[in-house]
Amino acid sequence: MAKLTARVSFLIPVYNEEKTIIEVVRRIGAVDLGDAEKEVVLVDDGSRDGSLGWMRAVEKEPPAGVHLVKLMVQERNRGKGAAVRAAIAIATGEYAVIQDADLEYDPKDVPVLIGPLLDGRADAVFGSRFLGGPHRVLYFWHYVANRSLTLLSNMLTNFNLSDMEVGYKAFRTDILKRIALRSERFGIEPEIAARLSRIDARLYEVPVSYSGRTYAEGKKITWRDGVAALWWIFRYRFFR
Repeated sequence: MAKLTARVSFLIPVYNEEKTIIEVVRRIGAVDLGDAEKEVVLVDDGSRDGSLGWMRAVEKEPPAGVHLVKLMVQERNRGKGAAVRAAIAIATGEYAVIQDADLEYDPKDVPVLIGPLLDGRADAVFGSRFLGGPHRVLYFWHYVANRSLTLLSNMLTNFNLSDMEVGYKAFRTDILKRIALRSERFGIEPEIAARLSRIDARLYEVPVSYSGRTYAEGKKITWRDGVAALWWIFRYRFFR
């Protein structure tokens, strides 16, 4: 990885993640990004547990390695897309990483994730759960759905991604602000791919580890979101 002296913004949508949010921010602080400043942007998406209290605590006293914590509060639950868009609006880093709050994706992979950005090869980088990184073995039909949605998205964007639905993505922040996202929920994943294809962005993909959760452990995405993704793939590819 090239030496990094810029600021990296970690965009973290949070909905009922009181058990993991502090650990996520701590791990971000522990990641070696050279001399880069780490800006953590937390967006509470109408949490009903103790998440907001923990976020206020970490905003007041960021862990070692984190330069700045910003907190936004959405009074009602609007979805991941809305929370990510809110975070983008106030991010000030040259680079931005979308980081889930549930530890399914580990910040230790961030140096690999942002490497193609720092080298000047990419405008955006997608992680991939299917390129050889360690992953927890879980639901077969989720795997089938992810691969099917990725195939359909690739057909319409002309990308050759292996994991369009992955939650770990990094960007040049100016590109992320330029593509003007609109999704409220999980449609943000196919929307990002479609928007990037419209501007002929240079897109890279790297392997990341994945520690998926069961529904009993708090997983939120459902089959309904998979069905909705079909609509979003077509909508964001063909309509502005």
